[in-house]
Amino acid sequence: MGLSRFAKYSWGVLVFNLGVILWGAYVRVTGSGAGCGSHWPLCNGEILPRSPEIETAIEFTHRLTSGMAFLLVVGMFIWAMRIFEKGHVIRTGVWLSLIFIITEALVGAGLVLFRWVAYNVSVERVVSISVHLVNTFLLVASLTLTAWWASGGRRVSLANRGFVVWAFGLGFLGILFLGVSGAITALGDTLFPAATLPEGIAQDFAPTAHFLVRLRIWHPLIAVVSGTYLCVLAVFTTKSRKERTIRRFVALLIILFLVQLAAGLMNLVFLAPTPLQVIHLLLADVVWITMVLLAAMTFAIQDTIVTGVA
Repeated sequence: MGLSRFAKYSWGVLVFNLGVILWGAYVRVTGSGAGCGSHWPLCNGEILPRSPEIETAIEFTHRLTSGMAFLLVVGMFIWAMRIFEKGHVIRTGVWLSLIFIITEALVGAGLVLFRWVAYNVSVERVVSISVHLVNTFLLVASLTLTAWWASGGRRVSLANRGFVVWAFGLGFLGILFLGVSGAITALGDTLFPAATLPEGIAQDFAPTAHFLVRLRIWHPLIAVVSGTYLCVLAVFTTKSRKERTIRRFVALLIILFLVQLAAGLMNLVFLAPTPLQVIHLLLADVVWITMVLLAAMTFAIQDTIVTGVA
């Protein structure tokens, strides 16, 4: 049986939000975060900016697509409330999605209103982008689970799973920590670019360097440690669960993380060009989604199948 209309819509909402996330990275890389000034939700005090500069057009496009993403999630929420009965697991998914899209908008508004954008180098900006990254990942996880359950995925349960729950929990924390360090590193690359690789390395270890520059050396180390842990966890999962689908997702997770590490190395060698930064972020999101789906299958209740009905 093919996917229901709601399932197709849910996957579409997830894909659209990924596009918004990638465009948000482009806003940062181009220094366009202040393109609409410190106004929100207006852009430079206007509903529709007239004769905008390129930075304004980039930021305004991000706001438009973010607004569309918000409406798509609201539509998904209303649709689910209408067709799924009270207590249905999909209702949990859409509630979480709605909550995190709201907090995503609030964090984005805070970045603009407090001027933690463009070339701001404050500690407050580092904290805010870290919160933004974590909230974005939680939003993506909620959208992924909603689409998965609507496509026939089983309800999950963590009861009586023991060590495996803690192992996956540590894996998720590792990915979040890696993502935060990546966001900080990307910000440092944008605000303090280096002309050559030796110059960038010298900046990283200079005692007088800005803290954003000194923090860049930790991201590769965190990537190696968290990646190794995820590979070990994946292998352990294949030994404890023999389902073919789970084994395929384990293989996919390992391959994706290796590709992500390679992309990170290229990012370092080629001094973080814009296309590579966007690709690096996309791979990070896909790794996160794969991990979420692997956990959903690992902790699925075997006798309960969730299906979309419309």
